[in-house]
Amino acid sequence: MGPEARLRDLGIELPAAAAPVASYVPVAVAGNLAFVAGQVPLEDGKPMVTGRLGADLETEEGARWARRCGLQVLAALRAELGSLDRVARVVKVTVWVASTEGFTEQSRVANGASDLFVEIFGEAGKHARAAVSAPALPLGVPLEVEVVASLT
Repeated sequence: MGPEARLRDLGIELPAAAAPVASYVPVAVAGNLAFVAGQVPLEDGKPMVTGRLGADLETEEGARWARRCGLQVLAALRAELGSLDRVARVVKVTVWVASTEGFTEQSRVANGASDLFVEIFGEAGKHARAAVSAPALPLGVPLEVEVVASLT
């Protein structure tokens, strides 16, 4: 079953692909790789949540927002490629977590996006990953997720 059918079976609706908020393109394709620019939790061009993990948000909340960012990654890919069925594999995921200095659960937060990709792509959704902390992210959001995917 392809990812488009899997989304339908799971009843998952992707959000509208977010327009860039600065000087970049949402997805750049080079050869058989698609590089998805960092996606933050936006709706109608505005942040859906702001704050930092360890101060304003708990780990579980962060994971839910990471999943939302993952859905936006999928929306950006679909907008660029026409169909998620063109994605052969999720290769690399980087999750940026705005957090306090003492917060150390970045990997658990990042699982929100990682688990989504496995849910949609199965084995092809398993990927290499970095989950890193930053003192602040654009627009004051707590999460940013970027992806490299290989294409058929």
